[in-house]
This record gives sequence, C-alpha cells and structure tokens, in this order.
Amino acid sequence: MEKKEIALVNGHIFNGEHDFLDHALVMQGEKIVGICPVSSVPAEAERVDVKGANLCPGLVDLQIYGAGDDLFSAELTTESIARIERRLLAQGCTSFVLTLATNTTDVFKEAIRVFNSYKPLSALGLHLEGPFLNPLKRGAHPAELIISPSVELIADLLDSHEGAVVMMTIAPEQFDTESRDFLLEQSILLSAGHSAASFEQGTQGFDNGIKAATHLWNAMSSFHHRDIGLPGAVFRHPEVSASIIVDGVHVDFQAVKIAKELMGKRLFLITDAVAACDKGIYQHVLNGNHYTLPDGTLSGSALSLLGAIRNCVQHVNIPLAEAIRMATCYPANLIGRSDIGNLDAGSLANVLVFDTDFNIHSVYCKGEKIVV
Repeated sequence: MEKKEIALVNGHIFNGEHDFLDHALVMQGEKIVGICPVSSVPAEAERVDVKGANLCPGLVDLQIYGAGDDLFSAELTTESIARIERRLLAQGCTSFVLTLATNTTDVFKEAIRVFNSYKPLSALGLHLEGPFLNPLKRGAHPAELIISPSVELIADLLDSHEGAVVMMTIAPEQFDTESRDFLLEQSILLSAGHSAASFEQGTQGFDNGIKAATHLWNAMSSFHHRDIGLPGAVFRHPEVSASIIVDGVHVDFQAVKIAKELMGKRLFLITDAVAACDKGIYQHVLNGNHYTLPDGTLSGSALSLLGAIRNCVQHVNIPLAEAIRMATCYPANLIGRSDIGNLDAGSLANVLVFDTDFNIHSVYCKGEKIVV
C-alpha cells in the first residue's frame, strides 16, 4: 500500500542556495516529493504545522567517533553503532561517517567487519583517521601506532573492507606516489591531516588526488609567513575542501572567520565529537565543552552539528543559510552523495526542524519521524 504524503507547512525552508516562505515540504515514504506553494499541497496529504520553525536537510557529519557513552573504537559492536545512530538522529544528524583514530590493524579490521555486518540507518561508512600520519603532528594519536605507508600494508588493512571505508585521513608528506595512488584506486576520499607538510608538499598532494583537509588548523603545520604550510596549501588550492571544528576550543572563532573568507564554499563543518570513555587506547575525559586525554591533551569535541551551525551564526557572523549548507550539501557533495544534504525531489526524506533558538522540534530520517 502506498504511503500517504506528509506536508510540513508554516516553516522557513532552507535548501541549498534557496530558501522558501509560504511553501510546504512534501514527503512520501523514504523520499522527498518536492517543495511547493502551500496552495498546491495535495488535499489528501497529511499536513504538519511546524509553527514558524526552520526546516533544512538532515545534517551530514564526515568525522565523528561516538556519542553519549559509546566510543566505537572501544566497543566494536553493531549495538554500539545502533546507539550512536539513535543519539545522532536525535541531534538532527541523519548521515554520518563513523570515524576511528589511529589504532592497531586488528582493531581497524574488526571495525570493518562489524560495520559490514550491520545494516545502517544513517551511517554512511567508516573514516580511518590514521594510521598513516606524521608523528610530529599526532595530537592525541599514540606515536607507537603511527606507521609509514606501503602498498602491502594498505592492501592488508583494506583486504576485506568491501567499500566500508569511504574516507581516510593521511599525512601527504609520508606517502610515496605508488602508495597514494593505490589508496585512490580503492575509491576512498583522501583528506590531508595530522601532517607537517610544507606548502609544496601539501599542494603536490592536492594536485594528485587528495580532495580535502581534516580539521583545518588542528594537528597540521603552521601558517608562517616564510612557509605557509598545509593551511596555506588549502587556502591557495581552488578545488580542495576542508573540515573545521567550530566549538571555540579547537579553533578560535577569528581563525574560522579568516578561513571562511578565504575558502567560501570549500569549508564545511564536522563535530570531531568523541564520547566519554575509560577503557582502551583513547580514554576521553569531558572537560566542560570538550574532551581531553587523562594527561590533558585535547582529544575531541563535545559538539553537535546544530551547535556548530549556531556557533557559525552567533560567533562567526555566517548567515544561517550558509551555515546550514556547511553542514549539509557541502559535505554531501564532497563524498559524491546527491541524495542527501538537500531537499530536492527524489532525495531521501531526511529533515531537521529547529527554532530560532536552535532547539530541535523534530527530525525525519528516510521519512520516519524520530523521537527526539
């Protein structure tokens, strides 16, 4: 039996470069039917009054390690993924790439096996942040687990990933051409990070297939007037995107402003969020509005993507419509997904409804209303 159409009315709809008033967002089943004037809503559709709230695509996070008390690398189970999904959906994040920081090959392989045994609702795949990083810019990553890349090591790591790994953070200066090209042949999005690359090394990596940079400003060579480093390579390369953590802790809001002015649509939001954990390699301790390792090393955020949007608006003076794009269509486009991050006809019915104070009113994932 065909599902009834649902029309969300009386909201301010944000969709990519366009926003709409006095329009309705119509969904049917898992898909978006379209955006139309309220007067054109089919009579048989179920109307839902959102009472003047904002309506936008469900948010897309390309780097998140866990939520609540679930850090995926510390509990490699399908139940853990399911709990993370539920918590993120309640935050308005309807698509995410589950991330693991540098770890043993055995842990990476088990994470891949577990993910492939799970039927995800909103998880898009895995992002391996490591192990092929530069120890000089390791941040919270254990130096003893960072390794130099080779075709053999990469082939072993990805031996049975079957497309589960969709993204990998690498230090471009640590790679030879053969190893980098082998990774690219696996159709994995490469992002430069935890890197001491010079401007020239970063630019060479971007010219040869690396399409992004991981958490801009953090764990990378500095922007110096005699060597503008990896940040400079990001700023100067016209096609490279970069993620950024807008929590006011990882990056000063003034640095976010500078990056946004230089990069425009190439800058997108991630949370880099971790979870409280007291076991395994990464023991994260909540310290107010961020997480640290027990020794005080900054190890992750306590941010939600909607919180990042709010910070962009309130502290960086980015218009709401653009801040929403930074958490929806920009990351979705980077990973080649045209069916998420937008409210176009035929896309998945992933929708976030929130008010002017950034309180969530409702979330829909593939047309199903989530209990928030």
